[in-house]
Amino acid sequence: MENRENKRNKDNKEVLLSISNLKQYFPLKKDRVVKANDGITLNIYKGETFGLVGESGCGKSTLGRTILQLYPQTYGRTMYYGRSLDDLAPGYYLNTVRSLPKLREQWRELEKKKEQLEKKYEGLSEKEQFAGYEELDTARKLAEDAMLNMTKIVGGFVVLEDLSKVQTEFEKVYACSKQITTLGTSLQDAQVDLSDAEFALEKGRGSQSKVESCRKRVEEICSQIETKRAELAQVRTGIDAMREAYRNDSEFQKYEAFRDEGIDLARLTYNEMRTLRRDLQLIFQDPYSSLNPRMSVGQIISEGMKAHNMIKKKDERMQEMVLKVMEQCGLAPYFLHRFPHQFSGGQRQRIGIARALATGPKFVVCDEAVSALDVSIQAQIINLLQDLKEEAGLTYLFITHDLSVVKYISDRIGVMYLGNMVELAGAEDIFTHPVHPYTEALLNAIPTTDEEGKKELQILEGDIPSPVNPPKGCKFHTRCPYCTEICRQVVPEWEEVRPDHFVACHHKIRHGEDEEKS
Repeated sequence: MENRENKRNKDNKEVLLSISNLKQYFPLKKDRVVKANDGITLNIYKGETFGLVGESGCGKSTLGRTILQLYPQTYGRTMYYGRSLDDLAPGYYLNTVRSLPKLREQWRELEKKKEQLEKKYEGLSEKEQFAGYEELDTARKLAEDAMLNMTKIVGGFVVLEDLSKVQTEFEKVYACSKQITTLGTSLQDAQVDLSDAEFALEKGRGSQSKVESCRKRVEEICSQIETKRAELAQVRTGIDAMREAYRNDSEFQKYEAFRDEGIDLARLTYNEMRTLRRDLQLIFQDPYSSLNPRMSVGQIISEGMKAHNMIKKKDERMQEMVLKVMEQCGLAPYFLHRFPHQFSGGQRQRIGIARALATGPKFVVCDEAVSALDVSIQAQIINLLQDLKEEAGLTYLFITHDLSVVKYISDRIGVMYLGNMVELAGAEDIFTHPVHPYTEALLNAIPTTDEEGKKELQILEGDIPSPVNPPKGCKFHTRCPYCTEICRQVVPEWEEVRPDHFVACHHKIRHGEDEEKS
């Protein structure tokens, strides 16, 4: 069962995104679906570059777009910690609180069904257990999902028989948060007005009185926000006092551990997600088709700024903001009024990077951002991304099929196969101690000039199965040289085999741990 992480790992790294059992299915005719992502769990830490590799069609790009909710995910959670629930006040928070009694009853019914199935399959032969694995696994996940929907918001209070007081207090929290969110939007508008007024005064076109008026408005809104935050703190203090009364209640504390202050992107409405688009950006693979040929460089880069109300009108201030981003991305000022067809592939990709960074994001998905470029240009773009990451404190999801590139830029690497994450570890660890046979096969297929090692190039045999009808059990078993009966029947668990090294494989001890022992 998923447990609440303290938003930090063992090395005190802060989690920015926590993805749990994410599924992305695309419907086809006759009730068939393409299982592009089929139960992915991982954490992405603030300030890191997380590399994602795998063969074409394994679901890498789909995962990146689903995390950004460009594709609304079919199932699972994508928790975002770049902002708090108080900053956004999502509607699902209030809906969950108001529906607590009903949701809890549904959860208890699912728990009973799960327990009945566990008893049904207990003591049966291995073959019979294999036959019932999917039914039992589905029941467990449904029960867990129902429980997490409640406990991530109210924690251990779900065990109380009378939930009326809990609902009242959490509705007060939501009311304060919603007011703070509304004031925050007004503050952003007021700050833009102030910046416009100060810029106009600096250029000799404005007046000091206009600047003072805008500054006063900003100060008034800030004061109102502080007042509301004080009210919110008072309500939360009352909830903490209620929580303290149950500190010795083991049942309460069991579910309290799942409480989570992150924002579940999968449960946001369109407008709520639009508010967060400024934080979460995408760099596309194709530097040619991803740029509008009818827009100039300045228009392309400023488009996001205007969409998120960072600027209100086309003027010299907007041009200065755009030129600043262009300079960061290695684009000359005279490119401002040119069009995409006048640039090379590397320059176009720099324009795409500038567009993504113009809104000041916290997380950027680099979707095969260098695969369409020459090797020498690839190196320039990768170095640029590294520099921008350090300057702005960015976090990257770097998607690629090139293992040499991902090793150079990534802090950690995840290996995907047919919609599933099969291995995850530090970049160096993946290359020196691969644990999953698929990772091993990918590394053996890398051409090398190392004469000393005399490594023979090994091509992974067999075709990738269809994501419409994937193999039962471990999806890699149709191509795996170590396959046994359990591989054909049971989906392997996602486990930590060494510190910060995770894998999903029934025979993982053969592919790394034995090497270490010897």
